[in-house]
Amino acid sequence: MEQPEPDRAARVEKGLKERGWRLAVAESCTGGLLSHRLTNVPGSSACFLGGVIAYRNEVKARLLGVQEETLRRFGAVSPQVAREMAEGIRRLLGADLALAITGVAGPEPVEGQPVGRIYIALAGPSGTQVRRITGGLHRIENKALAVEAALALLEAFLTGSPPPGEPAEDP
Repeated sequence: MEQPEPDRAARVEKGLKERGWRLAVAESCTGGLLSHRLTNVPGSSACFLGGVIAYRNEVKARLLGVQEETLRRFGAVSPQVAREMAEGIRRLLGADLALAITGVAGPEPVEGQPVGRIYIALAGPSGTQVRRITGGLHRIENKALAVEAALALLEAFLTGSPPPGEPAEDP
């Protein structure tokens, strides 16, 4: 497993501050860990608006605007839901950029999706990109991996680097 990079959250926030951009997050399987990493950076309130922990589908639908049909057709652990979560939290909080994470941290598969299947979406003014990462069998490690991958995706966007992970198929 890739080790967390403690300075990545600080670099991301520095990039956001330099541009005057505000970030919001929507988390499912990480249960607030991404927000925790972001708010550990002193001065994070200059660019981090907040987030929603949408652990259950009804919260994804009610607060983030994820369509019931999307949840029924593709399941909560899908690139489609990650996309709608990111776009929903961006609208809800009026953010310039938004990150969303949905996946199966473990220890058991969910809705036919294996442990370690994780989707991360980044929504911004020019559209939304969704990436898939694959973790292992350990819950805590999968949560940390998902957060690190989300921060890496945002950092790549801010620096114009190629995004990490695999593009998620989005029919």
